Amino acid sequence: MGALSKEYGYVVLTGFASMAMVTYLAVNVGKARKKYKVEYPQMYSDDPERGKIFNCIQRAHQNTLELYPAFLFCLGVGGLHCPRGVSGLGVVWIISRVVYAHGYSTGDPKKRMRGAFGNLAMIGMMLTTLYFGCHLVGWVRPLCFGRWCGCHSHAPIAPTA
Repeated sequence: MGALSKEYGYVVLTGFASMAMVTYLAVNVGKARKKYKVEYPQMYSDDPERGKIFNCIQRAHQNTLELYPAFLFCLGVGGLHCPRGVSGLGVVWIISRVVYAHGYSTGDPKKRMRGAFGNLAMIGMMLTTLYFGCHLVGWVRPLCFGRWCGCHSHAPIAPTA
């Protein structure tokens, strides 16, 4: 097994930034629990007057957690192939989740769509990871986007029989 490239450090730093973002969203939920008096283990508020805002704050965090395993998989595995590119897309996704949560926490669920640009970043990460898997089994030739990508897999793959 070869050593990780120096550029994989970007992947590690992006992973750390994502943990900070998830923690930030969790703290927001904790503060909202106190403000709107939603006790554990209740997930959502049933208060007809003020419960909607808490529920939106909680949903923003929960939705991010639902996507988080796929994000981490694509970051870690896709980052082996294209560390700079995947890290850049990862940072865009992280920023989009904060924008998403900020819009959602207004109590108007439609404002969460301000963070929808992160979906494009996630699709890019997914496609990079898929391409890397296809490259590893020999279905496609190596592809690199130069300095933007940061990959080191430029050796051609022999065609499979």
